[in-house]
Amino acid sequence: MRIPHIVRIGALVIATTAFYTYVGQMVPQKEVQPPEDATIGSEMTTADMVKVGRQIMSGKGLCLTCHTVGKTGALRFPDLQGVAVRAKTRVQGLSDVEYFAQSIYEPTAFVVPGFPPAMPPMNKPPFSLTDQEILCVIAYLQSLGGTPTVTLQTKHHYNSGAAAAGAPAAATPATPAPATPPKGPGER
Repeated sequence: MRIPHIVRIGALVIATTAFYTYVGQMVPQKEVQPPEDATIGSEMTTADMVKVGRQIMSGKGLCLTCHTVGKTGALRFPDLQGVAVRAKTRVQGLSDVEYFAQSIYEPTAFVVPGFPPAMPPMNKPPFSLTDQEILCVIAYLQSLGGTPTVTLQTKHHYNSGAAAAGAPAAATPATPAPATPPKGPGER
């Protein structure tokens, strides 16, 4: 008995669909919720800022998508374990706070050798971290191998603080004077 080609093709389509449905169900399913907004209050201690900074890094900032803490092997971006110690000497003339701020606001100013210049500025969309959220992230980064010293009142080059030694001052573009349209006949 001969089976028509249309039936063979139909059976192949059904078998293929069933196979990929089975394989698709073997992949673990994970529901992802939007990150919770961190509550930052003016009375926060540095220890509270460290906790909020960790929450921001794993949530809204998505930092731990590319960075690791204490892992080795093929890394997408630098491992952050002990980063507080390295930050003090990474860029000559910058304190650890200034270095972390530069790495977050202007990540391509200094790129760790061996890694691509691919980190986006975290204070701009799509992340849009606020200055206070970034201070919390800096507190968390300082806790990785050091003692956090930042508070919500800490100023640095990027949040209206004095420019650090060796850091270029941000240039403010001159605002051109509005052009005056030429006067027509009969106008004064």
